[in-house]
Amino acid sequence: MIDTHAHLSSRFSEEIKIEGLDYVVLAASCLQDSKDNLELSKINKKLLPAIGIHPQEINDDFANLEKLFDDRVVAIGECGLDYSELPDKTADSFAVMAARQVELFRKQIVMSQNVNRPLIVHARKAVDEAVEILKEYKNISGVFHCYAGGIKRIKKIIELDGESPSLKSFGGPRWYFGIDGNLTYEIGLEEVVKNIPKDRLILETDSPYLTPVPFRGEKNCPEYVKYVYQKVSEIWQMSLESTEKIIDDNAKRLFNLV
Repeated sequence: MIDTHAHLSSRFSEEIKIEGLDYVVLAASCLQDSKDNLELSKINKKLLPAIGIHPQEINDDFANLEKLFDDRVVAIGECGLDYSELPDKTADSFAVMAARQVELFRKQIVMSQNVNRPLIVHARKAVDEAVEILKEYKNISGVFHCYAGGIKRIKKIIELDGESPSLKSFGGPRWYFGIDGNLTYEIGLEEVVKNIPKDRLILETDSPYLTPVPFRGEKNCPEYVKYVYQKVSEIWQMSLESTEKIIDDNAKRLFNLV
């Protein structure tokens, strides 16, 4: 099993719980997270660092993020757009703040192209806007982390694969959907998962958030991703072993894990 999105920086975690997992992708929300991830990757080879700046951390210096990159980094992110706490779209201040998020997002997309790493995309109340931006770039791949675009946007994200000749050499889909522990208690999300192609689904905890049943309300940890696997197994009406193989193969393909 692979937890493809966890926050285990020193700000959140005193104990690293990864028993039974093959890998944990350490997502970053800011420069300090990015630095912490690189340090944590020295502790255990199962901890795979991503570096990135969350859209709500627009005051972080992107130039310093670029300087952190080395061969250990498996992804750029989480990055993207978050319009959930911005003013109403009719307000002038919305345009200013949204433009700053877009600028930071674009810089990280270009970085992912330059270093040949997938993007971990955060898109809250802004899935359509994020898709429109990503359409402008070629030879990129990634995951819509904690996917919240409903059934109707699945096709839009799949179409981001495009018709690039290099797609075949990539070995499969370029764009994936990350699903978290809220799958275990949000009925509507079950229908979304049923509509996501099996070869495009990867699973996350978003630790320390979104703790799945039976530990909902407590602090989340990467080990709890197994409950998300179990829920997908039920939805797919497949054995846990078969479900795990499909999902792990997807994650390994996206993050180039061998």
